[in-house]
Amino acid sequence: MSHDVTPSTDSPFRPEPTARDQAPQFVLPLVVRIEKAAPPARTDALETAARAVLVMLGDERSVGDGEWAEAVRDWQDARIRKVVRRARGAEWRRAEALAGITVTGKAAEVRVFPPVPLDGWPKELARLQVSGTDLDDPEPPVEADPTAPVLWLSPDLDMSAGKAMAQAGHGAQLAWWELSDEERAAWRDAGFPLAVRTADPGRWAELTVSGLPLVRDAGFTEIAPGSCTVVADHPALR
Repeated sequence: MSHDVTPSTDSPFRPEPTARDQAPQFVLPLVVRIEKAAPPARTDALETAARAVLVMLGDERSVGDGEWAEAVRDWQDARIRKVVRRARGAEWRRAEALAGITVTGKAAEVRVFPPVPLDGWPKELARLQVSGTDLDDPEPPVEADPTAPVLWLSPDLDMSAGKAMAQAGHGAQLAWWELSDEERAAWRDAGFPLAVRTADPGRWAELTVSGLPLVRDAGFTEIAPGSCTVVADHPALR
């Protein structure tokens, strides 16, 4: 699933062309492990993907003179694209052999890799499927803890799990950008606790005008350009 994010006039997520389109385009690869016999629950996969994005942003290799820092800067200077692919068995083992970070949820496993050029994917990842990331929640997710960050999904959009994973990652990234260094460190040290939930329509209407970070999708896949997909409700931003 390919998508993109931004709050300002030059947002990485605006549907209309911006200065970001002039920069070389990079993408953040995310691979979710989906074994036929034991696929993860949908919400678990969404939350794990969002945490994987944060883990990459907060990793010492992604900042300063770190080995991934240049790729992360190039990616953040352009459209903020994320692509979710799926793997199982030998495919997953090949993905694990590449430089990256595996983040584990309750049962979900998502591996995030340093950004790559849009047309420069490693062959081990390029051959993985984007489609087929349809996941379900065996039972409804419990109510989100109001004292922890919540990434609220639009109740108006029908997104595949892969698309929703990327959107949740966008929301987490927008929240990260808005936080102070101290707030980022506290969130990282706590292990990036967060929940992903679908807002009810009334709550969604309030959230989209609340001033909290809001993802508007660029419309490359699945949904119309400019659709509001996620609001990032972090306690420090309320």
